[in-house]
Amino acid sequence: MKIEALDPSTPLPQQFQEKTGPITLVNVFDVPPDLYEQFLTIWQEDAAYMKASPGCIHTQLHKGTAGSRLLVNVAVWESTQALLAAFSKPEFQQSAAKYPAGITAYPHVYEKIAVEGICVA
Repeated sequence: MKIEALDPSTPLPQQFQEKTGPITLVNVFDVPPDLYEQFLTIWQEDAAYMKASPGCIHTQLHKGTAGSRLLVNVAVWESTQALLAAFSKPEFQQSAAKYPAGITAYPHVYEKIAVEGICVA
């Protein structure tokens, strides 16, 4: 699997250096139809590992409609430090290496913000 920066000005390693929380990891995957079932099997293993990791609050996978190739994982973590710790473990790195070529991931870390009258942080 190829990992690309959604925002090239802020690659994932740079985002991991920002010590903040809680955070939301939004990871957009471009998955060709012939790799969909294989992707789901591997993602399920990775998600189970991440959910069992300290600091993971929850995760949810979404699939684009109307035949879209896109899937989006939205995962809430207590902090960037917790996400980085889980992401850096050899067990996760070995599992993530199982994704086939042809899939591209675009992970990005976000913080909630407050917008007066609309939402709170």
